[in-house]
Amino acid sequence: MTETNDQIQSNDIPGAADVPAAAEGQQERRGGRGDGKGDRRGGGRGRDNRRGQERDSEWQERVVQIRRVSKTVKGGKKMSFRAIVVVGNEKGQVGVGVGKAGDVIGAVRKGVADGKKHLVKVPLTRHSSIPTIGNGRDGAASVLIRPAAPGTGVIAGGSIRTVLELAGIKNVLAKRLGSKTPLNNARAAMDALAGLRTHKETAKERGISLEQIYS
Repeated sequence: MTETNDQIQSNDIPGAADVPAAAEGQQERRGGRGDGKGDRRGGGRGRDNRRGQERDSEWQERVVQIRRVSKTVKGGKKMSFRAIVVVGNEKGQVGVGVGKAGDVIGAVRKGVADGKKHLVKVPLTRHSSIPTIGNGRDGAASVLIRPAAPGTGVIAGGSIRTVLELAGIKNVLAKRLGSKTPLNNARAAMDALAGLRTHKETAKERGISLEQIYS
């Protein structure tokens, strides 16, 4: 599949959170009736939907990029959309997903589902930073992340900043090295976060005490 250079502006991109909301609204219009019978019959499903909304409310989705791509087939070219979505709960879990579909909303929905399948647990300090320096690489992209003092903020750019913010990191320094591709940079940041270890875990792996780590 070859990708064209056409990109959709971020203002034209529908929010990932709008996709399930629209589907639920259609379900309510189909199931609800004015005489109240539909309420009694669909009450159980309504409670299940509310529980699902509460579970999904802690997750945030951000669309990093949407591109129109084309695939050469026998009859010509088949056009579709590719969406890069970052999913996180700002509590130490984050994932990057890619979705492709014939429409933008379908691509975003697939990207959210793919991101939740590839979640990474990030160890956070009490100052919402990372415990150690991390290096990540994906393809030609390389990312370096370093812990920072409270009040520093997220010093990063592009898709790396989105990954760090949705992971719940408030103070960090990040530098992109190599490729500028948003997908490779996001995956390189994920690789760097996946390799982080706390001092306690490092001491346990090396078979030494925690005091020796700080000495």
